[in-house]
Amino acid sequence: MTSGKVHVQQKILEYEKFINEVLQQDLQKVLEQRDVIYEKIAQYLQLKNVVERLQESEQEVLKMQVDLGCNFFVDAEVPDPSKVFVAIGYGFFAELTLAEALKFIEKKSQLLTKSSEMMTQDAAKIKANIRVVLEGLRELQGLQELPDEKRRDVF
Repeated sequence: MTSGKVHVQQKILEYEKFINEVLQQDLQKVLEQRDVIYEKIAQYLQLKNVVERLQESEQEVLKMQVDLGCNFFVDAEVPDPSKVFVAIGYGFFAELTLAEALKFIEKKSQLLTKSSEMMTQDAAKIKANIRVVLEGLRELQGLQELPDEKRRDVF
């Protein structure tokens, strides 16, 4: 193998390593973060449905079953269902009226949707970078097929 072919082969290996160790991992992280955001959005939409049903029912006492974990349910009675505790982040909860809870849920859902859109854009940029690097690989592999004297003109 001549030095030109060795140089081209080294460049090909560097590009492949960059794709596998940097770009693919970055893409995976962004997609995983976006999936977490999608799960949070789904949870807030579910909470919104529950709060809306509570508003419509106007019950004075709410009886329900609560999951304590591992599918172990107990009967519970909520004496005042006009207020709910909503997780606002970082392990904190706020006691909100049903109307306040709906406003909070709407704002939080909008923020999460914007974050998911940003993650989607980031993923698209990473995919575009992968395509650029793959195109560079194809060009290098095409150079590998050239005779040594033509390859010197390129480098």
